[in-house]
Amino acid sequence: MTTPSEWIETDYLVIGAGSAGCVMTARLSEDAQSKVTVLEAGPRDSNPWIHVPIGYGKTMVDPRINWKFETDPDPSIAGRKMFWPRGKVLGGSSSINGLLYVRGQSADYNHWAQLGNTGWSYDDVLPYFRKAEDQENGPDDFHGEGGPLRVSNLVERNPLCEAFIQSGVAAGIPRNDDFNGARQEGIGYYQLTTRNARRCSAAVGYLRPAAKRPNVRVETDAAVHRILFEGKRATGAVFKRNGTFIGVRASREVILSAGSIKSPHLLLLSGIGPAEQLQQYGVPVVQDSAGVGENLQDHYGAFLSYRSRLPLTINDIMMSPLRQVKAGLQYALMRKGPLTISAAQVGAFVKSHPDLDAPDIQFLFQTFSHGDFEEGLDKFSGFANVVHPSRPESRGTLQLKSADPEDVPSVQANYLSADYDCRVIVDGFRLARDVARQDAMTDHILAEIAPSADLQSDDELLDYARQTGLSIAHQVGTCKMGVDPMAVVDPTLRVRGVEGLRVVDASVMPKLVSGNTNAPTIMIAEKAADLIKSGA
Repeated sequence: MTTPSEWIETDYLVIGAGSAGCVMTARLSEDAQSKVTVLEAGPRDSNPWIHVPIGYGKTMVDPRINWKFETDPDPSIAGRKMFWPRGKVLGGSSSINGLLYVRGQSADYNHWAQLGNTGWSYDDVLPYFRKAEDQENGPDDFHGEGGPLRVSNLVERNPLCEAFIQSGVAAGIPRNDDFNGARQEGIGYYQLTTRNARRCSAAVGYLRPAAKRPNVRVETDAAVHRILFEGKRATGAVFKRNGTFIGVRASREVILSAGSIKSPHLLLLSGIGPAEQLQQYGVPVVQDSAGVGENLQDHYGAFLSYRSRLPLTINDIMMSPLRQVKAGLQYALMRKGPLTISAAQVGAFVKSHPDLDAPDIQFLFQTFSHGDFEEGLDKFSGFANVVHPSRPESRGTLQLKSADPEDVPSVQANYLSADYDCRVIVDGFRLARDVARQDAMTDHILAEIAPSADLQSDDELLDYARQTGLSIAHQVGTCKMGVDPMAVVDPTLRVRGVEGLRVVDASVMPKLVSGNTNAPTIMIAEKAADLIKSGA
């Protein structure tokens, strides 16, 4: 082990300045007597594309601010590797994501509580969603006002979006103007984490104000190599910057908020994980914890892509230099136009079968079409609807490849390995096609490009999903919260078997929520900060 050349002294050490780490830094530093140091492997969030809403098209593939993880070849999706964009910058994935503000269903959190996670029912977590939120539409029983995270309505409402909503209603899906209110089921516009048509990441909402406090220290380009222990107590960490190793001593707690890939990876590198795996790579065992890296879950979706009858799509803008200039001027002068949009502008939460208690499929409707993330937009007028099971049963694993902290972990996602997921994604295709057959949409569709009308049977549609599907980038669960032997953290998010260490990020979710994961991750951190302040 390399000996640090210098040491930083602090009370709380936060590893990772992503969605959760920014919240933890801001909330813990509200106590002026507590020194808080946060370490971020990436740079400051100065890249201008971070702050322009549509800039996610560039940040999703930019290696300067994106880990650009990749899974191992996955037999369940035709042997393909899956690209996983994750933020490596202040704000983490909240600085590069598609900006959607979605909490999931109340039943998601009630199920967490039923699994033994006392204090995590919907009634328990709703106050933290409201505390975080600055809702454009004002406060009510479900929404807050004045919080750090601005939640806004979509500025640019494309006629394609209206047609999709009208067709959904004609197909029997109820209109829903608030997916985060009394019920999730229905079709309508998504809300965005934007303020004045600029991205409101966790770095913008939480960290920037907190960084002005004299008791906060923000270290960027600080790649943590291992967590330090004295016996069973976490005492700090060692990070590397420009070839130099620097140590941090934390007198109170170490909070690991590095995300669903890096948090379990750092635990394994630091001696917390399955003992046999650690010994295989020569890592001294601090705590034998069988669940580290297990329980990996993600949303896996596939596109229904269409050729547009009218030139209303983002594809059309990107194929025209003149329209690009116009869009740029609209944004620069008025904060309006197509540069203000999120990754999906309209969505739906629907049931694969009417007898279900709650929706199990999510639609993500986009006024553009594309293939893989790195291929860019299609070179024709097109739009798409992404379909995915919102409660997947497939589970993956994350393991060490070596004891080298700069070596990425081995990840096997096992997408579509559960029969349930296969059935639901096919049901989702059929429901999406029913929407597309309604009059309002047929006015806009020249042809279904993918899967194409030729593919009709369940087997054909499932094979298409295996061959072409993409990660929705909602990885969770690899340091799950619980009381069973595979739980990595307890319901207070303390790492089981050691002292002075918590994990606070999406990796602690015992089960993936029925929706996007940024808002729930911020909620988890808000609650964790109160747990720490109360001495829990």
